[in-house]
Formats: sequence, C-alpha cells, structure tokens
Amino acid sequence: MMTPMQNEFKEDNSSQSNQEDKGQTASVPVSSVQRQRGFFTRLMDSLLQMGLGESLLRVGTNVFSVLAIVGVIMLGQVFYGQTPNQFSGNSAQDTGPAMTPVVDVSSIPALDIPIISGISRSAQLHTNIPSRPRQELSNYVVQDGDTVFGIAEKFGLDPQTVLWSNYNILLDDPHALKPGQELIILPVNGVYWEWLGGIPFGDWSAFYGVEPAAIIEFPGNNIDPNSVGDYANANIKTGTWLIIPGGTREFVSWSAPLGVTRENPASARVLGPGACEAVSGGAVGYGTYVYPTNKHYLSGFDYSEKTNHRGIDLAGSLGEGVYAADAGVIVYSGWNNYGYGNMIMVDHGNGFQSLYAHLSELYRGCGQSVGQGEGIGAIGSTGSSSGPHLHFELMAGIKVNPWDYLPPP
Repeated sequence: MMTPMQNEFKEDNSSQSNQEDKGQTASVPVSSVQRQRGFFTRLMDSLLQMGLGESLLRVGTNVFSVLAIVGVIMLGQVFYGQTPNQFSGNSAQDTGPAMTPVVDVSSIPALDIPIISGISRSAQLHTNIPSRPRQELSNYVVQDGDTVFGIAEKFGLDPQTVLWSNYNILLDDPHALKPGQELIILPVNGVYWEWLGGIPFGDWSAFYGVEPAAIIEFPGNNIDPNSVGDYANANIKTGTWLIIPGGTREFVSWSAPLGVTRENPASARVLGPGACEAVSGGAVGYGTYVYPTNKHYLSGFDYSEKTNHRGIDLAGSLGEGVYAADAGVIVYSGWNNYGYGNMIMVDHGNGFQSLYAHLSELYRGCGQSVGQGEGIGAIGSTGSSSGPHLHFELMAGIKVNPWDYLPPP
C-alpha cells in the first residue's frame, strides 16, 4: 500500500509528465493571426454549410471592385494635384493688356525647309449645274466616218430630224453625207422649213402635224406672239425659216421610181441615161432570192424608213462580182443622176424588181434576160457612196425590206 505521501508524490509526477507531454505538442506559441484564421475558417465552413458561400463570393467581389475604383480615383487626384497647370496663370491678365511687339520681317532668318512634292488639291471653279435645254440652232461640220445615225446620236435627236433639217444639202438622202458639209442641228426633234406663205398658217402647220402655237411660241423661232395676230392666219414674214418642234413630213423620193417594168421602162428616164426601152418577153423570176454578193453582211446603212434608206448596203471589195438575186430582164443599166452612180435594175416579171447601185462595172445591158445568180456587174463606189459596197433594193409596188426575202446569212 502506498502511503498518502507516496500517492501525492505519484500524482505530482503524473501531472508533471502530462505537462511535459503537452509542452512537446504545443511548444510553438499560437499567434493572434492563427486564431483569427481559424475563426474565419470555421465561419466560412458554417456559411458554406448554410448555402451562402456563392452569395458571399459575389458580394466580396463587388466590394473589392468598388474599393479598387475608389483607390484609382484617389491616386489620380493626388497625381494631378501635384502637376502645375500651365493655363492657370496668365501674367497678361494679372498685369493688364500688353503692347503688341513690332516684328521686323526682314530680320527673320530664312528657313532652309526642303520643298516636298506631293499631290495638291486644286480649286474646282466649275460647279455641276445641269445645262438648260438647247433652244437655238447649232451647226455641225461633217467629219470623215460620220453617218446620219451617228450625228443624230451625238445631239440626242432622231436620225430623220437630221435629214429633215438639211434638205437643201442632203435631199433626204443619207448617202449624200460628205466630210466638210456644214449641217444645221435642231434643238429638238422636228422639221426645219421655210415659210413661203400663200396658204393659211394653220394649214401649213397641219401639214407637219402640229398646231400653229407649237411653232409660234417656240423660243428658238424668236417670234413675238403678240405681233402675229390670229395664229391660224399668222402674220409672219415670208421667207422665214422656222423650227417645227415635233413636226414630221414625208421624205422626198430620191431613189428609183416604183413600177419600172419591161413593158413600161420609160418611167425611169427621169433618173438618167441608163433608162431602157420597152421589152417583150424575157426571163421570169422564181419568186425566191439569193444574195447578190459574196459577203452576206452589212458594210454601211441598213434598211431604215426613218432615214429614207429603203435598201441594204452589202459588204464587198472593189471589183467583186454582183449577181442577179432572181431571174428577169434588165430594165435600167447605166448612170443614175440621183446618187446611185452606175445602176442596174431587173424586172422579175412577177411584180418584183431588184436594184443594184454604186457599181464599178456593168456586165449586162438593157433588155437582156439574166438567170438567178448570174453576174451582172462589179462592186464599186460610184455616185453618193463613202466606199465600195452594193446598195441593194427590192420593190413590189412599194419598197420592201430585203432581209425579209433573202435566206439567212
């Protein structure tokens, strides 16, 4: 048995040993930061267990952003507050207006600055204001290679207007166009014609399909409407050339007459010395037609009623053969006084006639019968022609479009 003293001694020893054991495990003192970290750890664990972790994270992020912005603003104020403001002080304002110094320009040294070449912007003195419609006549000198169609297109007119305003030069013949001619160009589509009197002015204007007012009140005619009195019997000086805006007229025939047959060829005598005498009998055509040239395409004007060109200009070289489009009898062979030059006309005996113009040579004469495709002449450029080609026409009481009767090219 232990005595009380021994027992007390034992308890003291055990207590001491326990303290030594505890001292070994907690030999490092616990700081306040560690205690706080432990507190926040336990707090975060509690919040996570309650499901508030994500909300707390968002709140913390927002708070941090606000604090960062506030910090940047404060730093900016401190920085710019230390920088002197060069515009805050103005000695001139403090001391009143200062005298403007006088500078001697001659005393300023010249600066040796190299001239740099570049693209400069020049002032545009022209403004793009739309031009007013032309109301007066103008003139145009025909150039090499011009055509009635081309000239009309240059001035925004119909081709017939070019012919109708220059009858004294062209005689309604587009082939009569030659380089160097000075043409009158109307400001609008229409007719240009001389007023010769003798009939009421209203009847004269009606001939061109317009009202008297259209002519009298057109600015380009320079007529005072108050001075003419009654428009239907307008008091206009005879010999006055007038623009007839929108007017039209029939072309004056410059080509071969219609109906030249073997029985009545005398109607062609007005055309020139190539007219023939009457012929009885002879070859009759088949009513079908072949090309009168080796080449089957245009080299000049096409068939156009608008320009009074009632035939087609087929391509060909000087001296190339020209052939009868159908069988028939020669009713004209020789020179033509109205622009065709050397011309042959064939009556096919079935109501049709064919015409071949600008020939350089004539192989067949008056009264001879020819077969379809037989040579009758050679391509040339005689008469009103701008170069070698064959002007070819078909007639049957009226002039018809040859393309409607020839086979495909």
